[in-house]
Amino acid sequence: MATTTTLRMSFKNEAGKTVSISLANPKEELTAAEVEAAMDLIIAKNILTTSGGDLVSKYDAKIISTDTTDLYTPPV
Repeated sequence: MATTTTLRMSFKNEAGKTVSISLANPKEELTAAEVEAAMDLIIAKNILTTSGGDLVSKYDAKIISTDTTDLYTPPV
């Protein structure tokens, strides 16, 4: 079984739509304060724009863990 983790940060854009950015394999000791600071920086520096305009506010942040169990591997 393999486990993967992803940090998903969600924002609201100027159109009021939710936009998410996902980063694979965040460091294990990542804190909520570090994530919030990164999200604030992304908004303040206007790093990303979307079809609905610039990002204007933080909406949500989660670390998602996914377990994968390989049940069949085809012969080579």
